[in-house]
Amino acid sequence: MDPALATYPEFPWLSLLLALPLIGSLLCWLHRHEPEECRWYALVATLAVFILSVWMFVTTPQSGQRWFLYEDVAWIPRFGIRYTLGLDGLSLLMVVLTGFLQVIAVLISWPVKKHAPLFFVLLMAMETGVLGVFLALDLVLFYVFWEVMLIPMFLLIGVWGHTRRVYASVKFFLYTLAGSLLMLIGIIALYWIHGQQSGDYTFALDALRQTRFDGSEELWLYGAFLIAFIIKVPLFPFHTWLPDAHTEAPTAGSLDLAGLLLKTGAYAMLRFAFSLFPDVAQRSLPLLATLALIGLFHAAWAAYLQKDAKRLIAYSSVSHLGLVIIGFAAWNATALEGSILLMTAHGVTTGGLFVLIAMLEARTGSRNLDELGGLWHCAPVLSAFLLLFSLSSLGLPGLGNFAGEILVLFGTFEG
Repeated sequence: MDPALATYPEFPWLSLLLALPLIGSLLCWLHRHEPEECRWYALVATLAVFILSVWMFVTTPQSGQRWFLYEDVAWIPRFGIRYTLGLDGLSLLMVVLTGFLQVIAVLISWPVKKHAPLFFVLLMAMETGVLGVFLALDLVLFYVFWEVMLIPMFLLIGVWGHTRRVYASVKFFLYTLAGSLLMLIGIIALYWIHGQQSGDYTFALDALRQTRFDGSEELWLYGAFLIAFIIKVPLFPFHTWLPDAHTEAPTAGSLDLAGLLLKTGAYAMLRFAFSLFPDVAQRSLPLLATLALIGLFHAAWAAYLQKDAKRLIAYSSVSHLGLVIIGFAAWNATALEGSILLMTAHGVTTGGLFVLIAMLEARTGSRNLDELGGLWHCAPVLSAFLLLFSLSSLGLPGLGNFAGEILVLFGTFEG
């Protein structure tokens, strides 16, 4: 462990990371009759998470150790459920991204008037859920955090969304819930199979990786996990909920959807589906690559046809995440590094585009691309940022997305 973290080696840094937004939520709810104070509580809590995550990133040792930080405490011993958190290189990047984007989400939501305290409570609750997904190493704990993400986003879209918000929020909820129920069945079945084999009934990820399967058990369990994760990515043909959700969501909702929630699906594929069921996962890679490629071109064509700027960005997200999954399917170091880099860059780029479109809509009253010509003359600074983030999304050399995309392509051809 590095000197900075070694100063307090027993301190539960990861638990603190999860607790900060919850403390902010509690303070916000206790002062719900004072909306201005709630905004500041939310900003301080999310800033604290971001600063702590950056400190972890800066002080992380450049060594071969598996976990930079690790916490393990018995939670419900009778059923083998533990409170286990771990931070490695993959989760560290996602944690920093989460901290950064949530600060932006709070700032861009400052003008929200409708039920403002509840709005910020939900934002911070969702941050805890996302961070938990990136840190949990016990399957029950992971599932709890996975579900914690669902309710706040459902309410953010359904209460603070636009005209068709109810339709979009219910569609998002049903798609995600269906995948979650499949995963829950898979988790319970995996727990039972491992317990019958070893006598150790546990939900610990490392222990469950040692499970041996007979016949088609591994295929069915892998399918239960995989469907839940590709719905969240989302991968073709489970992607139709995303354009509606993005179009109707408030700006902070779109920012969190594109920047964070989609990444939880891709992250969970790597951390859980591929590691728990390596044999069948290896055989499924050509199918995943095919679905990702179809989705990539389908979403790109759909984006080309859109007039609503938010809907265009939503389809472009499906296309970019398709490229991420192609990198997974190539399954070599170059492609995987590219996919992880692209996930991070896409979160910043697409989040930035949603924020800029919201600013543009606030000034012009429209997101229709046919009505937004000539912006450079009346809003040169905003137009310059739109151009910069659009070029990054396009994959211009020298910008974030390009590095990830070129590594994915090199790795794919190498594989």
